[in-house]
Amino acid sequence: MSQTAMGPLLAGREEKIQGRHFERLAVVYVRQSTIKQVQRNQESTRHQYSLVQLAERLGWPRERIVVIDDDQGMSGASSEKRHGFQRLLSEVALDHVGLILGVEMSRLARSCKDWYQLLEICALFGTLICDLDGLYDPSAYNDRLLLGLKGTMSEAELHVLKQRMRQGSLQKARRGELVNSVPRGYVRDRSGRVSFDPDEQVQTTIKLVFEQFERIGSVQGVLRHFVECGVQLPGRAISGPNKGALEWRPPRRAALQNILAHPMYAGAYVYGRRRERRGADSRRSQRSRRPRQEWHVLLRDRYPAYISWEQFERNVARIRENYSRFGVRGSVRKGRALLAGILVCGRCGHHLATQYPERDQPRYACSADRTSEGAPRCQALGARALDEEVTRLLLAALSPSALEVSLAVAADLQSQREQADLQWRQRIERAEYEAERARRQHDAVEPENRLVARALETAWEGRLLEQREVMEKYDRFLQEQPKGLAIDEQDRIRRLASDLPALWNAETTTDADRKQILREVIDKVVVNVEGESEWVEARVYWAGGQETYTRFRRPVQRMEQLASWPQLQERVRELKADGCTAAEMARILNEEGFRATRGKPLNKAGIRALMSRHGLSAVSRDKRKLAALGPDEWLIGDLCERLRVSKGSIYRWVKSGQLAARQAGGPQGFWIVTAGAEKVAELSAARCRQEKRRQYHECSSKKAKV
Repeated sequence: MSQTAMGPLLAGREEKIQGRHFERLAVVYVRQSTIKQVQRNQESTRHQYSLVQLAERLGWPRERIVVIDDDQGMSGASSEKRHGFQRLLSEVALDHVGLILGVEMSRLARSCKDWYQLLEICALFGTLICDLDGLYDPSAYNDRLLLGLKGTMSEAELHVLKQRMRQGSLQKARRGELVNSVPRGYVRDRSGRVSFDPDEQVQTTIKLVFEQFERIGSVQGVLRHFVECGVQLPGRAISGPNKGALEWRPPRRAALQNILAHPMYAGAYVYGRRRERRGADSRRSQRSRRPRQEWHVLLRDRYPAYISWEQFERNVARIRENYSRFGVRGSVRKGRALLAGILVCGRCGHHLATQYPERDQPRYACSADRTSEGAPRCQALGARALDEEVTRLLLAALSPSALEVSLAVAADLQSQREQADLQWRQRIERAEYEAERARRQHDAVEPENRLVARALETAWEGRLLEQREVMEKYDRFLQEQPKGLAIDEQDRIRRLASDLPALWNAETTTDADRKQILREVIDKVVVNVEGESEWVEARVYWAGGQETYTRFRRPVQRMEQLASWPQLQERVRELKADGCTAAEMARILNEEGFRATRGKPLNKAGIRALMSRHGLSAVSRDKRKLAALGPDEWLIGDLCERLRVSKGSIYRWVKSGQLAARQAGGPQGFWIVTAGAEKVAELSAARCRQEKRRQYHECSSKKAKV
């Protein structure tokens, strides 16, 4: 370091450097931002080490000068992992440092958070800071103001550098030239040209991934197929001594999903598919995928393609639908429930989950709010009745007569869409004409006449903006329109209609096949159970945009759930008062349209059970007054209410000998059960244990399915 550069420092040292500073250390902080700078910018490193001579000229002996160079190759944007900077803070806080020397403030920190932390500690312990421009005392207001300004400029300089490099990369990406690496199945030569991998087996394997996904429909299914067949995935080493060499590795789900979701396989160049975020307490940046509308660059038909762009979009949409979460259809899974994934609750809008509680009898239940908020279950119903109703609508909709009507309606809708498309194309043509006219007017004016040229330029820009807006609206219009059917597709649909019922009911047709057929023609089914009754409303939304409403009866467990239960109960009372027998009641009620819990006609046994359960039978509950109830004796109905169990449970306990019972009033009389306080407590505890086991098994079954 020259004597001229150190002149101002030496001249003003008496004012700021005191004797107490010489009693402590002088620390020279050395740092380069990257390893490449350490290797190539050695002159800058030597310049920083020469600050030791400056400390000696300021009055510190050589043995009292410490060099901290632990942060070589570390960025100054943060103090994390900068052990040298942390060591410097510790030494200052221990009152061991009298002077800190650095070439410039950016060497110490490029973050105001770290920089002001250092200034606070230095001001507290009276430590001076020195660079090539001067000597500063952080406890002095003017020096602190100048140091704060330098720290802000250092942080802003880092932002400018990053922004400049970012814009350079973005400009290169917009030309489609920023390619760091290519996915498996492609190679990139030294000139930057991308082509198919020259190995024929590599190309065959990549094509097999797309073919199997088109056939199976899920990434997991493709993975199972590759594992069962022993197929491995190709890849080329990106570093090391075998860089560029072809390697074969076992298939992984992430690798298969990356192949299916990478736009380069459709021949497109994409930049900005992912965003990086750094959490407040995270040292690693978190990467996440951006939505397609937020990609920075999308250039189609830039590379040789394994698949078309339309097939790529179908693959991405199918992967997104296969996610196991609320709001998506999910993939076709095992089980007898045919509407799993496409059934939506008509009350809250969530997807209904599929449950298999016992005997492989599936149920649909809306438990989204119950799972996330602990709210009561929205609604639930058995799967069989709903599946049969939707299947009936499906076969009716795909019958030859219904198909002809649907195809005629589809042709009419297609004609309407063509008329609307013509209107849009005329709007685009008019917008293009107006923009071209504005351009000609702008070009016709003399360049020197800036008053007119500026106005015409503004008008031209407005016309161009209108043209772009019309084009964007037209693109959205095309995206919202369903795809029309070609002539050969209509012929195939007609041929399928005559064979579909037999195909549906064939023994070789699996439940997974039936689910796949349903998903091809049905977008979703919105279901709503009318209270807790046996009636269910359902709306079927077909793939073509049509909607079908249906209302059907489902089986319920209790007579009290029937929508006609109040009328049925009152009618039974009236018939009993008229002296009708159970058989006569069943005949009359069936003629009047009443039905049992499963939709079947009422019978004599059902009427008797109904009257007995609700105190309408010949053995009335009023006869308890005539029964000589002894100590610890119960009527069966009272014991059921006490233990909260069914009468069937009481009868089973009597039959097994757990309870003693006697019949009062003769062979047609009622039963009286003997149960003391200890016995009642024992039965109540047994019932609680049974209920807990049932809830545990239900919870375990739900977790296993998730």
